[in-house]
Amino acid sequence: MNKHALQDFIPLNELTLENLRDLANKTPIEKLAKGQTLFRKGDRDNSSVYLLSGELRLLGENNQVRKIAGGTSSARFPIDHHQPREVTAIADSDIHFFRIDNDLLDILLTWDQNAGYKVSEIDVEEAQEDINGDWMTMMLRTEIFHRIPPSNIQQVFMKMEAIPVKAGEVVIKQGDEGDYYYFIKQGRVRVTHQTRAGKTIKLAELDAGHGFGEEALISDNQRNANVSMLTDGVLMRMAKEDFNALLKAPILHRVDYAEATAMAEAGEALWLDVRLESEFRNLHVPGSLNIPLYLLRIKAGTLKKDQKYVVYCDTGRRSSSAAYLLNERGFDACYLKDGLRGLAKEQLATLTRATLA
Repeated sequence: MNKHALQDFIPLNELTLENLRDLANKTPIEKLAKGQTLFRKGDRDNSSVYLLSGELRLLGENNQVRKIAGGTSSARFPIDHHQPREVTAIADSDIHFFRIDNDLLDILLTWDQNAGYKVSEIDVEEAQEDINGDWMTMMLRTEIFHRIPPSNIQQVFMKMEAIPVKAGEVVIKQGDEGDYYYFIKQGRVRVTHQTRAGKTIKLAELDAGHGFGEEALISDNQRNANVSMLTDGVLMRMAKEDFNALLKAPILHRVDYAEATAMAEAGEALWLDVRLESEFRNLHVPGSLNIPLYLLRIKAGTLKKDQKYVVYCDTGRRSSSAAYLLNERGFDACYLKDGLRGLAKEQLATLTRATLA
């Protein structure tokens, strides 16, 4: 897709050339044969669809028919931008089209407009590769950016600084105090955990487009893992105070035990215990899952995206980190206020009896 072609469409023409170029590189042109359905009335695909060539027939209420042809003024706008869709779109000829995720588009538009400039005001070399735009777009595509106030987005990028790193360099050392959140612009890292017995457990390998280091910032605890570079690269980092204000505060939601219990009993949420297995065996909420925090990155894929989770630990520190990590990956998670230690004696007694039963 050509970025200049994208400028013919509304509201894409309000984006900066950097963002247009990035969208063009990541937006394939799709084809649909005559007689096939592009989307149906009632669909929720959360995308803006634009017609490049061919003709579409739009079927609305009471069999009302409207046609749209590529290259016309009406085709400059997204086809039936409503969610859910209000019409059924059928190809009256072979068509070419493209689609853009609505959340990403909204974030890019908000970001550009907050910055106070438009496409015509920016002079960019055509052939120059926009590395900065790539890492920013990668961040924008993460689920966490769909959940923070738009006004925070530009501030996040302004607060991040680039740090060149070499292969073998230790970025985070287990046991240190948390000071920065990191996002990988270039390169690859290894995440490991050192057990009390001295055994090293490999937790993950992360490449460009992934973040790390948020757990200690959220929980106000020491680093629980080591992170070292596998290759040369560049990391973007944000200080703890900025991370807490711009990302942590809008994302994390805590609930008390009564509210959490009500959600679980109504089938609206599932308890998730992120303590160690030995702690879980000693005392836990009946029916809860157990995934220790240090394994959550690896095992998050075993959880269901359409399931809400109430995460808990003893104090709320580990569970707040876990809830953030899950929300960052597109889950719906809150955490138990003050953890199990914040429960009343009779509530703890009930849990103890249930655990022993």
